[in-house]
Amino acid sequence: MAQQIGSRLRTARLAARLTQQQLASPRYTKAYVSALENGLSRPSMAALTFFAERLGLSAERFLGDGPTGWARLEADLAAASRHWQEAADAYGTLLTTTDAPLQRAEVLLGLSEALVGLDRGPEAVAAAGEAAQVFASLGHPVRAARARYWLALGEYAQGDAVEGTAMLKALLDEVRDGASVAPDFELRIVMALATAASRSGDHATAVAYLDEVRSLADRLDDQHWAVFYNELALHRREAGDYDGATRAAMASSTLYRAAGTDFDLAGLENDLALSNLALEHVDRAEELAASARARFERLGDDRWLADVLDTQARIALARGAQADGMRLAREALDLAERTANTQAEIDALVTLARADAAEGQRAASLGLYERAADLARRTGSSARLREVLGEWAERLADAGEHERAFELMREALKGQ
Repeated sequence: MAQQIGSRLRTARLAARLTQQQLASPRYTKAYVSALENGLSRPSMAALTFFAERLGLSAERFLGDGPTGWARLEADLAAASRHWQEAADAYGTLLTTTDAPLQRAEVLLGLSEALVGLDRGPEAVAAAGEAAQVFASLGHPVRAARARYWLALGEYAQGDAVEGTAMLKALLDEVRDGASVAPDFELRIVMALATAASRSGDHATAVAYLDEVRSLADRLDDQHWAVFYNELALHRREAGDYDGATRAAMASSTLYRAAGTDFDLAGLENDLALSNLALEHVDRAEELAASARARFERLGDDRWLADVLDTQARIALARGAQADGMRLAREALDLAERTANTQAEIDALVTLARADAAEGQRAASLGLYERAADLARRTGSSARLREVLGEWAERLADAGEHERAFELMREALKGQ
């Protein structure tokens, strides 16, 4: 995309008999125009409009794909920077104007990623499933594999961990049998499997994945620039579609992918911290949680930082540091509420409920469980609701409120 714009900008400038300095003045520099013409930088829409007006042309003349092409670029960048709602809205709009099967499948692929980010599992499964079928029918196995990856994560998001795990394991087998995919794809599959194992309570398996994940990450770290540029070049050679050309030409895509790997590693470290805590490896849990927190703080992601703060609160409580645990849990709850991270909000409420129970504050504890259960009901996460109801029922039974405890357990069983 950057090279396409640059080539057309140079042609138009020469036709207008303008130097780079004349085109740039007074708002931009000759060096900036040179970088654009050589495909080394992508212009903002404001810059492109400025140059187009100087040349007596429309901005769409430089884009080739017109407004739709630019909209696709913005959707991809929104997804790459994890602005999930913005990305989902943009992809949804594009679907109403995209008819060509390959381009529609690419939009569906982007949409499925955004929907997984929003925990909208059934919609993600539908989008990814359709994309995978189209890619396979058109002879694009690499893209079909990517779609099946998001299909698996969509299954997790809608509560079907068994199907999601089976899909990921099948993908991993294909990759290790020599399937031609992007070099970071294996890493992402293993990270997803590790996260799934941790969240399903299979802590030993989750911890076992850790060395493999870090080995793969270290291997990529040494060569990630070459790896990612090779991946982008591969996409550019495929079919000549808009997405392939964009990702091949834009250095920012590379940077976003590198950041995405760091983000995923941070999430995995947080999950593995909880796994180690469940295995009573408190020192290791503390180390992993600290690393995850540092990564999220470096990335500036407050939404996920709420999850790590709750993990650190649980670790503090396990060490008997009641005051620190309560403080961290309250910080997690506040941050979760401010960033609309409902899962972290539920977790923080449960952590505070456990802490109050340990202090003998029975009424306060039961009130917090009730808040957590109400929130879990609103989110539609049946698995999380069962966990909260089960723990709340145990507390009620301990307090002698057996009838209410029975009602909660019956509600939990209905959700299975």
